[in-house]
Amino acid sequence: MDKLLTLLEDNARMSNEQLAVMLGKSEEEVAAAIAGYEKDGVIHGYKTLIDWEKAGRDLVTARIEIRVSPKKDRGFEEIAETIMEFDEVETVYLMSGGYDLALTVTGKTFKDVALFVAHKLSPLDSVLSTATHFVLRKYKERGFRVVGEERDERSVTLL
Repeated sequence: MDKLLTLLEDNARMSNEQLAVMLGKSEEEVAAAIAGYEKDGVIHGYKTLIDWEKAGRDLVTARIEIRVSPKKDRGFEEIAETIMEFDEVETVYLMSGGYDLALTVTGKTFKDVALFVAHKLSPLDSVLSTATHFVLRKYKERGFRVVGEERDERSVTLL
């Protein structure tokens, strides 16, 4: 049923009836498979991709790279679990390369994100250093184009 997971990832709004037709299965088989995936934690949830700017709610997004000192016997798990608890944090990834953890953080303003880093993230015992990169514009997110046909006036050529 990997095809089912792929279909749901592409469009979680499809009905069990639509999925059943596409997979050549019964609605009951599809419903049972989805319920099993949810119970086993394969499917963690369903989320809508929203253009908050168009909805009138401006948010600032930042990618934060963190170097940490892992705890003995707990590795990176303890610090990752601590960071995941902050409301501002959307994603936490363990990374290879020049830093250990990568976060996606949102706030109402640049200052909110900066204060989060200064007052909540940097003071954590395991955090050695941070590098914050603000997202200036999103072009594609989770496989979907999020930039419409509107043009940036700075790119218009004047004759």
